[in-house]
Amino acid sequence: MSGIATAAGGPRRPGWKGTGLGLVAWLAGIVFVLPIAWMALTSFHSEADAATNPPSLTASLTFASYREFFGLDGGASPWPALINSTTASVASTVLTLLLALPAAYALSVRPVKKWTDVLFFFLSTKMLPAVAGLLPIYLFAKNAGLLDNIWALVVLYTAMNLPIAVWMMQSFLSEVPVAIIEAAQIDGARLPTVLGRVVAPIALPGIAATALICFIFSWNELLFARVLTGVVAETAPVFLTGFITSQGLFLAKVCAASLVISLPVLAAGFAAQDKLVQGLSLGAVK
Repeated sequence: MSGIATAAGGPRRPGWKGTGLGLVAWLAGIVFVLPIAWMALTSFHSEADAATNPPSLTASLTFASYREFFGLDGGASPWPALINSTTASVASTVLTLLLALPAAYALSVRPVKKWTDVLFFFLSTKMLPAVAGLLPIYLFAKNAGLLDNIWALVVLYTAMNLPIAVWMMQSFLSEVPVAIIEAAQIDGARLPTVLGRVVAPIALPGIAATALICFIFSWNELLFARVLTGVVAETAPVFLTGFITSQGLFLAKVCAASLVISLPVLAAGFAAQDKLVQGLSLGAVK
């Protein structure tokens, strides 16, 4: 009877393999979420309670760390650093997409000769350790008067994210039907119109996934921001390192600052999670 019900389209219970995979997925999710939950809980503890070993789950809660992070109880305000990170991340992401879209179009819809070699050349630029290019970039920024300038980070982040953006968007744009593009060109549409009104709407999930990844990379970047900025162009990750002083590590304050600085990335991920899943799975099944 169960076989007949299944063949007739009746309800089908998951087997032990499906149940096991579900439990593994839940355990993996808990493992990844637990450190974030622990960081959030620690941020509401006092420094004395946060430093206890083992930590106490029943310690009293307080907003003192958040008040100090936002400068309500004295100290530096985080808003200039947050604004700088937002400016650098958003501006570099927009520039990266504007440059990566036509490049990916040339490598997918209208492929140039030896386009695979071009893609591998783009990807090879990411194989150089970031610290290896730190000194030349610092000297260039110093001689050009771009130290402690947020727009220097915008250009740098654009150059850093462009190879991976071209690589990702090439696979996304390769799924765009060529017949639609040819029909638009027959109607007299030029390349900017084709890219903006035909290709971009179809490849929107892939573009959103690329934009989210570029934004995350730019927001989390610390090495170049630490070396190239000072007071004026200080970013949020650089501001976060200021809580590690010669007096020690203030764990509750670091957790509060880390949670607040992570919120824009988490919010962007939740807002674009459907586009991210569609984009990352685009082209996976032929």
